[in-house]
Amino acid sequence: MERWDVIIMGAGIAGASAAYEIAANRRVLVVEREAQPGYHSTGRSAAIFTESYGNRPIRALTSASRGFYAEPPRGFADAPLWADRGVLLIGSPQQMPHVEALYDEVKEFAAGVRLVDGGYFEKNVQLARPGVVAGAVLDSGAMELDVGAIHQGFLKGARERGSEILTDAEVRSLTRRNDAWSLETSAGRFAAPVIVNAAGAWADTLAEMAGIERVGLVPKRRTVCTYDAPAGVDVSDWHLVVDVDEKFYFKPESGRILGSPADETPTEPCDAQPDEMDIALAIDRIQGVIDVDVRHVRAKWAGLRTFAADKTPVVGFDPAAAEFFWLAGQGGYGIQTAPAMGRLAAALSAGGDLPPDIKSLGVTADDLSPRRATLTSRGS
Repeated sequence: MERWDVIIMGAGIAGASAAYEIAANRRVLVVEREAQPGYHSTGRSAAIFTESYGNRPIRALTSASRGFYAEPPRGFADAPLWADRGVLLIGSPQQMPHVEALYDEVKEFAAGVRLVDGGYFEKNVQLARPGVVAGAVLDSGAMELDVGAIHQGFLKGARERGSEILTDAEVRSLTRRNDAWSLETSAGRFAAPVIVNAAGAWADTLAEMAGIERVGLVPKRRTVCTYDAPAGVDVSDWHLVVDVDEKFYFKPESGRILGSPADETPTEPCDAQPDEMDIALAIDRIQGVIDVDVRHVRAKWAGLRTFAADKTPVVGFDPAAAEFFWLAGQGGYGIQTAPAMGRLAAALSAGGDLPPDIKSLGVTADDLSPRRATLTSRGS
């Protein structure tokens, strides 16, 4: 049985960023059940970095990741990891109280945030229906992320630091023996004193396999489609446009329009497939604010976004199980928070404290604890 210092279950963005940071000081093995890392969630992301998205801990972790994306370590990638995009969180006249409340919540973290009127939307989105949007929160500091380059950068960096990434390695048993976790996988047997559960939608399932209580993670399907813009309309400079109550969003995608009803349909862990009703709903809602005749859906897909009850990630050792470290529940925020989450996982899994910059933004270990009150009080 091959022994390592740390074994990470899951090679999506959570496991990859954790492996990159942990491997700076410890020998790391990453086991991934699929043939391709990031197959279920990471590779199906909307790829946006915005400090105006998510609850307070999420916004703080996003802010703590900005520096990494702006200036990645030498050799991490061959090109910039992000490009200007901007985000507009729009509201109808009836939704303006929600727009104003959101602005008050996010302005602390997002320096480029301001309130704009409906005229801004109409000027910047050529197909806008007049008078439908009354106002919006504009996050001009939001960026479009190169998810593939980011994910591969973390995996490559982890390998360069001595990690091994093992695919087609489904975990079949997980037991604690002689001060170490023993894993039986479809690719062999391995052991390590510390196990990191970064298995996304399968994180609760693997915890149960180890005899550990679930934390109540819920995988939720999100459906996305792309379709053509009207002939002669260049959408490439559009912002990502999001309904303030998150009923839909759309953005440019390779010359076309990418849209989603922003659905969060609870499901079992699976290879999520797009839902035709959700595609129709996305098109209908988006047509309510822009004038576009959708004749053909060019592409469609779905991904899983896994949440804890309070929509805050679950990060830390389980108090009821020796050296079992949770790194799960990133929901739809996993890419934009990955640099901070990787550093956080490396520090806490070594028995240390939160990195000072993350701590200074108001994030605490209790906020992320796998047995925190906001989970147990909701029946997790």
